[in-house]
Amino acid sequence: MPAANLNQTRWTVSVSKDTDTALRVFLAQRGMKKGDMSKFIEESVRWRVFDQSITEVQSKFSDMPSEDLQALIDEASLSAKNEIRKEFTGNIG
Repeated sequence: MPAANLNQTRWTVSVSKDTDTALRVFLAQRGMKKGDMSKFIEESVRWRVFDQSITEVQSKFSDMPSEDLQALIDEASLSAKNEIRKEFTGNIG
């Protein structure tokens, strides 16, 4: 098995003929080939999961004042950036 396929899973999905045609036309209009369909579907699924996750989180924090929510987001972002920075600088030296 080629290295590129080691972390891939094959799906069998069913979609309407209209959806199939629309996607193939969409990809063809953009110069994409048949093999690009998997990449497009994976990207679409990732964006949909991300969108649903954001919607869920927003609903859970809907009663929090926006200033408090922004402070929480800022704190989490800073913490994540610091962790990434630690990992990055730890791997250099």
